[in-house]
Amino acid sequence: MGVIEKIRPATKAMLAPAPELPRNQILRMDCIEAMRSLPDCSIDMVFADPPYNLQLGGDLLRPDNSKVSAVDDDWDKFASFAIYDKFTRAWLAEARRILKPNGSLWVIGSYHNIFRVGTAVQDAGYWILNDIVWRKSNPMPNFKGTRFTNAHETLIWASKSEKSKYTFNYRAMKTLNDELQMRSDWLIPICGGQERLKRNGVKAHPTQKPEALLYRIL
Repeated sequence: MGVIEKIRPATKAMLAPAPELPRNQILRMDCIEAMRSLPDCSIDMVFADPPYNLQLGGDLLRPDNSKVSAVDDDWDKFASFAIYDKFTRAWLAEARRILKPNGSLWVIGSYHNIFRVGTAVQDAGYWILNDIVWRKSNPMPNFKGTRFTNAHETLIWASKSEKSKYTFNYRAMKTLNDELQMRSDWLIPICGGQERLKRNGVKAHPTQKPEALLYRIL
């Protein structure tokens, strides 16, 4: 005896084409608003380089009294930790919404912010896979001589959830590392020379990341 299955009529939502993603474009927008314009579960990977929230109290000078070009832009200034945390939770929530079920997140930071971000990452439901130490082979020295030279930044690599089947290109990582298993400490120079983008002879962005670091992450 045959079985007849009742076929539901197609709804408008079923017939509507998937939203077109803005490919090969730079969206010059507030990051949260830009992510809100993207559909759910549409992105394979998010790389985030959020503000450090350095809380600088004044100019940083070299021993010869020349001024150091520090991160003093308005986008890095927050009135309190609470406001910074609220911003962090907002962009992490949008990033998780647009990630595919097996997508992953990379976020980089310094000691000023990475611990607060790490807590928010776990609170948002991500599953941390590794923390990576980017050791800078040519870091800026500590001019005052009052602390250790800050020679690294920390990256958090996390999947969307504990059950995500995330992508890890093990073979490619090993090839990049002279056929040795890639470790979680990466020695890469900071961005400089011809790679450093400039506008009117001045650094276009104070925290531009080196291509070698981004290439390895991708």
